[in-house]
Amino acid sequence: MDPLAPLLKLADVESAVSGARAAVDGAYKHRALRRQGGAVAAEISLRCAVASAALEGHRYELSDVRGGTVLDAVLQGALRVAEALPGLHRQWHQAPRQVLAKLHLLAGTGVLPADTLGRPAPDSAARLDTLLEIVSAEAGNPLIRAAVVHGELLAAQPFPGVNGIVARAAARLTLVASGFDPRGLIAVEVAQLAREPEYIGAAGAFATGTPDGLRSWLRHYATAVEQGCAEVAVVGDAVLASVG
Repeated sequence: MDPLAPLLKLADVESAVSGARAAVDGAYKHRALRRQGGAVAAEISLRCAVASAALEGHRYELSDVRGGTVLDAVLQGALRVAEALPGLHRQWHQAPRQVLAKLHLLAGTGVLPADTLGRPAPDSAARLDTLLEIVSAEAGNPLIRAAVVHGELLAAQPFPGVNGIVARAAARLTLVASGFDPRGLIAVEVAQLAREPEYIGAAGAFATGTPDGLRSWLRHYATAVEQGCAEVAVVGDAVLASVG
């Protein structure tokens, strides 16, 4: 039984999810992915890491980050997380607690005391346990599951200091591991940064646990997925232009 199934029945959520699914399918047809898929994925990963750090208040120009001149610890943690994600998606459903600990270690090194890394806040234990059961069950719509993973981690705050980076990475892992976005090409974080006030407001609404609050967050997340698909075309076109 899928405990998240009722969420798909909230007003306008199913249509938003369907729109996001169609956008992902369309993005995966970009011709750059046939021979230059690795370059596209690498650039999108970089952009998502920079956006995730920006959502934590650590904003830098993409060109400066690409040039290696930004040494900010939070940004460097986001980059380490992004680099590690392709090697973690196979473990996500089998050992989500260990993966979250790894993400916290990668994101928090240089930001937090070493003895706190990989250890969720004690007062978040019950809520985190419930969330990890949902991750392990792999039931239901993957976009809804990713949205709940993201929203719950933001609400529960189990990883103070770099919690947002961990939450966004866990949601990305959910989309990749479920096969919804198997190559990690959808720039959800870039879209969320572009809609930052809505992102913050919808996350706060989700934390209330009310039907309207949940609906607000799910619609925001589906829209961010849909709009994040546009980055595939932007990056893909640039990659094709660079190789002639």
